Amino acid sequence: MLLRMFKAYRQDDTPFLELKMNTTSGESDNRAAATATATATAAGVELTKDKNGIPLLLLRNNRGASATVSLQGGQVLSWKTERREELLFISNKAIFSPPKAVRGGIPICFPQFGNRGTLEQHGFARNKIWFIEKDPPSLAGDFNGKVYIDLLLKPSEDDMKIWPHRFEFRLRVSLAADGNLTLTSRIRNVNGKNFSFSIAYHTYFSVSDISEVRVEGLETLDYLDNLHQKERFTEQGDALTFESEVDRVYLDSSNTVAVLDHEKKRTFVIRKEGLPDVVVWNPWERKSKSIVDLGDEEYKQMLCVDGAAVEKSITLRPGEEWTGRLELSVLPCS
Repeated sequence: MLLRMFKAYRQDDTPFLELKMNTTSGESDNRAAATATATATAAGVELTKDKNGIPLLLLRNNRGASATVSLQGGQVLSWKTERREELLFISNKAIFSPPKAVRGGIPICFPQFGNRGTLEQHGFARNKIWFIEKDPPSLAGDFNGKVYIDLLLKPSEDDMKIWPHRFEFRLRVSLAADGNLTLTSRIRNVNGKNFSFSIAYHTYFSVSDISEVRVEGLETLDYLDNLHQKERFTEQGDALTFESEVDRVYLDSSNTVAVLDHEKKRTFVIRKEGLPDVVVWNPWERKSKSIVDLGDEEYKQMLCVDGAAVEKSITLRPGEEWTGRLELSVLPCS
């Protein structure tokens, strides 16, 4: 029997979580799952570090699919199939230097999306160190057979100076037996007054060639075009294809959107709850050259399609909690 122990630490270096995983099968696996607390199932969570010493959590299911989550930003950096095929885009020029967010994966934009407010671009959550939560409040849903980790972000005193609201942001990242990746956010107002926020899962999908990709599920929707001073238009096509820069917020979308990659013969299916909007972004050639942590030609291999709540802010009264969920799956297509 092989027993591995991992510890995550608070800022004062006191243990915050001890996670014991038993790698044998059968009854001992069940004991390991029971002792691993609510942060992981028997399939396994490994705790490592990146080159800056930031903890990384590797979730792996029994079939070999995996997801890697950084405690910086609670950001998913990798999502791989059981054949080890990477599904998310990370720039070759990505800067792994805290507190800067990494270019790619799934950064979490909170409490502001883009420049729609007084905070820094996309808010501060993606630049903060999150903590593993040992005993999170119960979460509705079927998590049997899933590998998952629970993270927690609370505002620092510096955060309170620029956004004076106390909150608890809980994030569960789970990997199902079929390889589906789900991010569930719970944001609670522990303030004495109302506050409002916007949020987006800024998902960078890895694609073969942007010119071979189409997005379905956005037809007839109104959208705000960030390339035209957020002017409102209506989508006219039966699918969105790409021939130039796109930066749009589609409003009041359905809960399912699909990204079809004809060259790789695969379809990403995006299912969402509590997230009415869909952000679609590709910087194209000219803008790519002005982004220091993105290669000049890398726009061809990436597409951001985000589940989001952007146009209408979410308002929480004291003690209220909001829940949003994003589920990603990949299917073969002809």
